[in-house]
Amino acid sequence: MEHTRLTRRGSLIGFGGFLFGVLGWKAAGADAEPSAVESGAISCVLAPEQTEGPYYIDGEKLRRNITEGRPGVPLLLRLRVVDASTCKPIKGAAVDIWHADALGDYSGFGSGSGNRTFMRGIQKTDATGLARFRSVWPGWYQGRTVHIHVKVHVGGRVVHTGQLYFPDSVTDRVFRRKPYSRRGKRTTRNGNDFVFAQGGKRSLLGIRKSGSAYIAAITMGVHRS
Repeated sequence: MEHTRLTRRGSLIGFGGFLFGVLGWKAAGADAEPSAVESGAISCVLAPEQTEGPYYIDGEKLRRNITEGRPGVPLLLRLRVVDASTCKPIKGAAVDIWHADALGDYSGFGSGSGNRTFMRGIQKTDATGLARFRSVWPGWYQGRTVHIHVKVHVGGRVVHTGQLYFPDSVTDRVFRRKPYSRRGKRTTRNGNDFVFAQGGKRSLLGIRKSGSAYIAAITMGVHRS
């Protein structure tokens, strides 16, 4: 079971479909100001931070492909980071993710203890605030819905710790494929996950199909300090 301690730092997560996540917040023009965010002229959604959980390993590799050849349905992640005060993209933010493999194992722990690096990695955001990863759809494990852990570092400081989630209907389709189908029915869905209950609806990834893969996107607004 994961720890339930939450950090105090808030974050803003903008979402609203795949194009919104990939292209960024259209409302954020060159003249966007903090007052526009506060007044509601720019639409940003306040979301609580979520627990880091027990499976974090410091010093993950700077790389895009985090699969290390492990099986699963291909997942292309598009994670955008913007300044929560202006909705402008943040270049050079370090986006740090980790999640279970298709069989529900984390590297460095339990059945995955023989390897400390699969399904873990860091990418720097480009000029549009976008970090890209190549992974596989995470599997499930007892007591948790399917999720990805994320930290965002700006200027060497952690400015956001959260978790990203998938629509249950899409996960159900994915889990009918191998190797997921070799396992029994998952025990926890979004609706009965104790961490998802703490703001998970505002951390849902926008999903679209691309050939045999899925593309998942979200925009994360963070406070720089």
